Amino acid sequence: MSPQAPQQHDPALPACVVNCAVYDRQGNRRDITLDAISDVLSIDDGSFVWVGLYEPEEELLDKLQEEFGLHDLAVEDAHHAHQRPKIESYGNSLFIAVHTAQAIEGHVRFGETHAFVGPRYLVTVRHGASLSYAPVRTRVEREPELLALGPAYALYAVFDFVVDNYLPIVGEFRDELNALEHDIFSDTFRRDTIVKLYELKRELTQLRLAVAPLQDILAQLTRIHGALVPDEVRLYFRDVLDHALRVNESTDTLREMLTAAMSVNLSMATIAQGEVVKRLAGWAALLAAPTLIASWYGMNFTHMPELAGPNSYWILIGIVVVVCVGLFAYLKKVRWL
Repeated sequence: MSPQAPQQHDPALPACVVNCAVYDRQGNRRDITLDAISDVLSIDDGSFVWVGLYEPEEELLDKLQEEFGLHDLAVEDAHHAHQRPKIESYGNSLFIAVHTAQAIEGHVRFGETHAFVGPRYLVTVRHGASLSYAPVRTRVEREPELLALGPAYALYAVFDFVVDNYLPIVGEFRDELNALEHDIFSDTFRRDTIVKLYELKRELTQLRLAVAPLQDILAQLTRIHGALVPDEVRLYFRDVLDHALRVNESTDTLREMLTAAMSVNLSMATIAQGEVVKRLAGWAALLAAPTLIASWYGMNFTHMPELAGPNSYWILIGIVVVVCVGLFAYLKKVRWL
């Protein structure tokens, strides 16, 4: 099939409803209204309904709860956009919460996607920084024979899209860390370098908190919940799990590298400060020698070496010069200057 044009929003649907469609046994799509959902599900013809929402109001979720028969606790969790990544089973349905990530203006912004999965429906609810799943629907609709596997395959496509969006973010972290290496080993300490390293580690830690629990969710979908995830779809979830493991390993490696980079940067700053202190101490020693000699001859004593001689002044200058030159040569040799 040729690529389809991006789906246009149905004016008959609320603004927060991005998509509401039914897919028949052959994977063909037909748009429907929210009120028609229960009518479609009442006919056991092998079709399933896929509804996509973005930051819906509570009244709309209550409406969908009535149409799909969603569990009260699952709907309560979906009302709030601050859920930890998890998978919960409610009879013959699942509620899944995952965190999404998006690079915006040089920083990583995090959002959430909540998914209700039943034998004949999939409801995805996006919150915060989350890319639209319209490209996902367009891709799977080009493969109707796979979409005919049911809502589990549509859920796989959504999770595959979420995990694939992690990969370029990890790549950006790696590139930025490589770019900072020159500043890390610079002779001049820059506060901006340590600030950037801290921000990178903070965002990378948040990314790991999003990726690590996703592995358990995907592992469950590959092993259990057989009534909702056919064997044909488990293979696809295993592929997404493999990608999630790679992302998690990459984040762990980068976190260790960032920790080492911060330690090296602070060590380099400490070493640089020590070198400055050594140089200051060396110059102070050079100044202390003539100061000490001159202070002796500033005392009101009668018997002072070379005090009465006709060349005492020049002899004293010579002694001061010899002492200073010798001290300078020694400090230069031990690299204090």
